[in-house]
Amino acid sequence: MKMLSTWMILMTSAAVLGSGAACSGQRPAPTGSQLKPCPDSPNCVSSLSPDPQQKVAPLGFKGSPAEARQRLLSVLRSMPRATILSNEGPYLHVEFTSAVFRFVDDVEFYIDEAQKVIHVRSASRVGYWDLGANRRRVEDIRRMMTRDNP
Repeated sequence: MKMLSTWMILMTSAAVLGSGAACSGQRPAPTGSQLKPCPDSPNCVSSLSPDPQQKVAPLGFKGSPAEARQRLLSVLRSMPRATILSNEGPYLHVEFTSAVFRFVDDVEFYIDEAQKVIHVRSASRVGYWDLGANRRRVEDIRRMMTRDNP
């Protein structure tokens, strides 16, 4: 009986939350030149965050910034449910949508030519907890960026 109740709650939640707009929130305006700071919630990570709980290392690259951009775009295009919203100058803004509940996360990249790094920020658009999804995504992108391209 308890298992049936749990199943019914999950299915009802999926029906309510899976409608797309319910979990997408408002798309933030892209900055175009810098990454936004993380809010005071555990659903955001950034290579520019001073908070150790939200800090991730930037993505390093070898070669030219143009080659790094092409490699990053290739990785992003290979990822499921990723939509590139902005790709201008040193700035990229990508939207990731979860498969089941259609939660939307915003991921921003800033290519720092002088430091030879790509700064990154990944944040949930709605909610408070992300169960580590944004950090895992950044680390997945890091692994894909270095695979076959040490």
